[in-house]
Amino acid sequence: MEKEQVVQASQEMKPAGSQEGRVTRMPSRRRWLVPAVNIYETPQEFVIEAEMPGVARDGLEVTLEGNQLTILGRRNPDAAEGRFLLRERGAGLEYRRVFELDPSVDANRVTARLEQGLLTLVLPKVQELQPRRIPVTD
Repeated sequence: MEKEQVVQASQEMKPAGSQEGRVTRMPSRRRWLVPAVNIYETPQEFVIEAEMPGVARDGLEVTLEGNQLTILGRRNPDAAEGRFLLRERGAGLEYRRVFELDPSVDANRVTARLEQGLLTLVLPKVQELQPRRIPVTD
């Protein structure tokens, strides 16, 4: 299982398993595609963008269990008339990626949006940890 940690920008983020675009095998002999991601941070939130081409909204599952965020996307099999002469895109493959979230993420406010094969997850930071301006009074 691949895990990555969403951390502050001052720390380096390293994948802890398969690299993007590779197919990994799980103990159950299931094959997974690891979606390519961009992860960035603002003062208020982390954002994960995952490429999930061919995945429809009803084939997407995003779960948060403890501090572990899992993305699972199922593509509908290609409907082809006739027989394949060459098949480079696998049928029935699923996307899967697991992230370990930083404690500064407010798990109750995580949102997800899927648009044209790009899954965007917004992971707001806990309010107390966000920078704020303190007014100075007389």
